[in-house]
Amino acid sequence: MDNGQRNEERPVEHDPRRPGAEARPRVPVQAGPGAAPRRHSLRDQVLGALRSALVTGEMRPGAVYSAPVLAERFDVSATPVREAMQQLVREGAVEVVHNRGFRVAERTGHDLAQLAEVRALIEVPVVLELARTVCAGRWEALRPLAQASVRAAADGDRAAYAEADRAFHRALLALSGNAQLVTVAEELHRRAQWPAADGGAPHPAGLLADATEHEVLLDALIRGDLPTVESLIREHFSGSAWA
Repeated sequence: MDNGQRNEERPVEHDPRRPGAEARPRVPVQAGPGAAPRRHSLRDQVLGALRSALVTGEMRPGAVYSAPVLAERFDVSATPVREAMQQLVREGAVEVVHNRGFRVAERTGHDLAQLAEVRALIEVPVVLELARTVCAGRWEALRPLAQASVRAAADGDRAAYAEADRAFHRALLALSGNAQLVTVAEELHRRAQWPAADGGAPHPAGLLADATEHEVLLDALIRGDLPTVESLIREHFSGSAWA
């Protein structure tokens, strides 16, 4: 991208008369001022943009995207786009389509329910154990993260909410001191944020309800109210748009 060039948001382009036609997500990439960024920096920027497009539904389940077309869209070479797409393949977000590009994975509501079940099996007992041992001050330190998720949800910004939501859960689980747990939970959480093919992206009202639960949970943790903590954390996974 040329120095000083402003980010440009362009609408998704898709011809409904052509099944499987290339759909182009509105995913700006900013190289930043000064010297040209290193390739891995471009790769990270493209990866972040693609992840946001997945979360918001701009990259639609079942749609196929080619690296050269996306590279032209981003005004970068195809190499960082392919590298970013290969990372998404490893994460299960897309799959390789021979001689065509990458297809966004199609998941059902049942798939998301299974992810929520696995996340609950991991996170619920950890949070309950932390509730018995962590002091109120350390819980209160998570308040800014909970508030950030509320602001993003209130703005209807699904991509920003996804980031804030993961940041809150990551910081909460980090109190366990188990880095491997945090890494596994983060991957599951990211997967849980991709919209299902049969349901679309979460509604802003659902995101706001989930975000509000973060603060209510913190209040219960600070009080040391273990029954309420257990009830809230289980409900957070069973009934949320994005837990």
